[in-house]
Amino acid sequence: MTHRVVRTPSPDDVDKAADIVSSVLSPTPVLDGGCRLKLETWQPTGSFKVRGALAALASVDAGDEVVTASAGNHGLGIAFAATRLGRRATVVVPTTASEAKVAALRRFDVTLVQHGAGYDEAEAHALELARRGARYVSPYNDPDVIAGQGTLGKELDAQCPGPLTVVCAVGGGGLASGLGLWAATRDDVRVVGVEPEAAPAVAAAVRAGHPVPLDLGETVADGITANLEPGSVTIDLVARHVDRLLTVTEDEIAEAVRHLVRAHGIVAEGAGAAAYAAVLAGKVDTGGEDGRVVAVVSGRNIALGTLARLLA
Repeated sequence: MTHRVVRTPSPDDVDKAADIVSSVLSPTPVLDGGCRLKLETWQPTGSFKVRGALAALASVDAGDEVVTASAGNHGLGIAFAATRLGRRATVVVPTTASEAKVAALRRFDVTLVQHGAGYDEAEAHALELARRGARYVSPYNDPDVIAGQGTLGKELDAQCPGPLTVVCAVGGGGLASGLGLWAATRDDVRVVGVEPEAAPAVAAAVRAGHPVPLDLGETVADGITANLEPGSVTIDLVARHVDRLLTVTEDEIAEAVRHLVRAHGIVAEGAGAAAYAAVLAGKVDTGGEDGRVVAVVSGRNIALGTLARLLA
């Protein structure tokens, strides 16, 4: 895959993105449930990814076309943003993408392409399409996308004054990087990232200083399962601004999905429940000097069959 050169965003980019995102989206609620739960499931697309999509597409001229690859939620964010802002977009998803996410994508006025057995193949195809003249908007390796995800932290400033520990799922590292940039301007906030044991791609990249191709295992957290694009700026951002990376098992993710439904009436996909899974499993200190814990419930777009299986 060709190595793209991507600008590294700064905290100033998060401030600018906050103006764009807040003009379209209302702040998502915070629920007190043992730890606090930041409910990105309330976003119009069911996922936090719409934040970064809005920030990215706002920087694109109306006549230009964008192309992206997605396991589903980023594609939905791009589709929503393209519709809202009047942009032309092509979304490439793997043929194995969640049926729920594909069905939702078909409801928007975007070009939907299904290509490849996994995210890596979909991403390579989207990059090839972009070489024909469109702007490629990565789900994570894009300064505007990263800054947009960091706007979640700006909302927490008002909702949960520090000291604070914010726990988030990590796939490509866009959300963790954005939250890290936000936290870097505050003395009383730390960020903890959570990956599935089957796909610890960012932790491996941070240790090595560059992407390390992994043989990714099967996981119900399909939204955070992918190898990283070569040269991704999220590797250095996570290394510098995220306090800790940890992993959760498939059983722990499944239990978090069940617990969110039983205790709070909240539907979350596997990736969306990963941060809460780490808290439930006792892997995050909820009573220490690092203050209150907020777990980001990052997405709800789960196939009904998968949800039924996890709840059974």
